[in-house]
Amino acid sequence: MKASFAGLAVGLLLAIAVITGGFTGFLLAVVLGAVGFAVAGRISGEFDVFDRFRGRRD
Repeated sequence: MKASFAGLAVGLLLAIAVITGGFTGFLLAVVLGAVGFAVAGRISGEFDVFDRFRGRRD
């Protein structure tokens, strides 16, 4: 199992613990899952999160 997938799973499990229901809970689960995925991917070196936001440099 890759670290980014484990981070995604942890983020989603944390979201389930916080969710009180409804559309807001769904959005919270998506955001926490994405954050967990990005943090774990950055730590494991699978991808560079900051590289996505730098843009092109000529």
